[in-house]
Amino acid sequence: MHPVRLATAVVFGLTALGSVSTAAAASAQLTSQDRDVARMVSLGGSCHRCELSGRDLSGATFAGATFVNSTLVGANLRGAELMGSNFSNSDFSRADMRGVEIVGANFTDAKFTGVSLEGAEAQGAVFNRADLSRANLSGAEMVGVSMNGANLAQADVSGTELTGANLANVSARGASFSSSEMNAANLSGGNFTGASFREAELNSARLAGGIFARADFAGAEMRRTDIRGVDLSSARGLTQSQITRACGDGATRLPRGMTVASCGGRMAPATPPRPPAPPAPPAKRNLVGVDRD
Repeated sequence: MHPVRLATAVVFGLTALGSVSTAAAASAQLTSQDRDVARMVSLGGSCHRCELSGRDLSGATFAGATFVNSTLVGANLRGAELMGSNFSNSDFSRADMRGVEIVGANFTDAKFTGVSLEGAEAQGAVFNRADLSRANLSGAEMVGVSMNGANLAQADVSGTELTGANLANVSARGASFSSSEMNAANLSGGNFTGASFREAELNSARLAGGIFARADFAGAEMRRTDIRGVDLSSARGLTQSQITRACGDGATRLPRGMTVASCGGRMAPATPPRPPAPPAPPAKRNLVGVDRD
């Protein structure tokens, strides 16, 4: 079968008066094209409950877009740019998102089960209560992201930059954070049972209130790490040298024979980086689709 080449790009202007009808037309256009849709795609405006499963959106740019409750199961988003867009409650299960660039986007309650986010760059993005179970985030840069209440069970977060990230209240049973940079990150209230922090940087991170049963801390850096009240009695790989550099209290529980001191006046946490402001939406919000040659 010979490939189809569009002679001209199709442009849909999404205005305040015509957003509903235009979004429907845009959806119809996308679903009528074959699965090689959009080597170069610019998606903006509003399209609730869009069906984009299996689509080739590699290299696409989503700028100031609203794709709430959309379905992108198995979609190819490799190298895409997601800037200041809202994907809350959307389903990205099994999508290929390797090398995506994310700035100030909202993925609250979104589903990323089995997604590949290797080498992704995400700054100031929100993944609160998102399902990232079994996702691959290895080698990603996720500075200042918020994952409050997210599901990271069995996720591969190894070699990932999570400086200043909010991982409070996450469920990360069996996840791997090996060799990740988690300085000044907030892990309070999370469940990290059986997780690996081997060779990770946890300097000035907050672990208070978290569960770390059978977690592996072999070779981890723990300078000024807040372990006040934390039960580390069954943690693996801990040494007295690590604990000496950390900050605990009388309620901290440690493996037999180890002791921890209070940091006193030097408990002031490191200031995490300020998340970048989301980019301004484009002056004209268009949806442009061009087929692959």
